[in-house]
Amino acid sequence: MATQSAAVIGLGIVAVVLGAVGIVVAIRTRRRRAEIAPTYGSIGGILYTGVQAGCGGVLLLGGLGLIALVLLAKH
Repeated sequence: MATQSAAVIGLGIVAVVLGAVGIVVAIRTRRRRAEIAPTYGSIGGILYTGVQAGCGGVLLLGGLGLIALVLLAKH
């Protein structure tokens, strides 16, 4: 059972890291695209950034949820 718990915690950590990286990438993309703001805005760029950051946030929260679930199940 300890191996399964460690695997789920590892998966949670990977999800948290990927979620955080996704949010950072969304912010960096938005900053880079500020140079071509009219074009970026006309193709719905801010919507793309919001969706990308939202997906990263869901992944981050899911990873935290997995970790919390394992830690709470041990007690």
